[in-house]
Amino acid sequence: MTTIQRGRNTIAQTSRSTADQVRESAAPVTRGVQNTVAGATAQRGAVVDGFDSRSAQTQAVAGVFTAPAGAKDKVYDGKLVGAGGQTFEPTTPLDQVPAFVPANNPNAQETVVYVNGISTNKDGQARELQAIANSTGMRTIGVHNATSGMIADVIQAAKDKLNKGKNPAVDSLSDIVYSELKAGRDIHLMGYSHGGLITSRALKDVANRLRIEDGMSKEQVQQTLSRVNVETFGAAAATYPDGPNYVHYVNNNDAVPVLFGQGSKGWTPGDLFRDAGEGAKVHHFSEKGMFSGAHSLTETYLNHRVPFDEARAGNF
Repeated sequence: MTTIQRGRNTIAQTSRSTADQVRESAAPVTRGVQNTVAGATAQRGAVVDGFDSRSAQTQAVAGVFTAPAGAKDKVYDGKLVGAGGQTFEPTTPLDQVPAFVPANNPNAQETVVYVNGISTNKDGQARELQAIANSTGMRTIGVHNATSGMIADVIQAAKDKLNKGKNPAVDSLSDIVYSELKAGRDIHLMGYSHGGLITSRALKDVANRLRIEDGMSKEQVQQTLSRVNVETFGAAAATYPDGPNYVHYVNNNDAVPVLFGQGSKGWTPGDLFRDAGEGAKVHHFSEKGMFSGAHSLTETYLNHRVPFDEARAGNF
């Protein structure tokens, strides 16, 4: 059992369809990874957007996950999703996962780790990852929040809301963030809908692990978490731990964040139970309707996103 796993057990006791279209759009990065793995060693030891790539050239396929024939989406729960929809074990170092890249910039440097919402299978998340890369200009890697059908997904979201039970996507994201921070690297996260709730729960878990496993004070935990940048879109999370740098996007016409997340613009009694995280920027806008795409990531939310530094400065 690893140190991280031991830390998770301690905290648990104390606190708690094909992707052909995507492959076509991600073909340049897939060929690039193949060429790299084949023996391009000139970049060995380089650091790209904070992820140490010292062994990516020779071990990029070591953590590949291949699902059994006919397996349902649940088998991918918590797995990493890379270019072309290829999946990897969650213990695979981020520098060994080939990322989706923007269609107009295969040499993008900054990387974001994205968690999807409910009712989205692995190939659906792959399409979202490519859309995010194209829209933001960043490389993207997914932590998959698997679907077992609408009812089961809603039940899982309710458990996450109460911080009850096990969610592989939460565990994977927590391990990734914890490992990157312990290695002294920054990390950029995105969460959509239920994915925002998973992000919130994972960050709370990381905060507890830093406090319990590493003996950090509250101030030290927050200082360590300040190396985490977080963007959420229509998220179902009402609270987030202090420390990370947050930007939350809320469509006032979207019932998910209004009822379960950061609420609509203007004070309401529900704000007494909300906490966006210290220093968070919450951007409200109003577009479309409940049945006409108000909650859509690709058709609505990404159209309102601005570069992270601009958003943190309040320039929406």
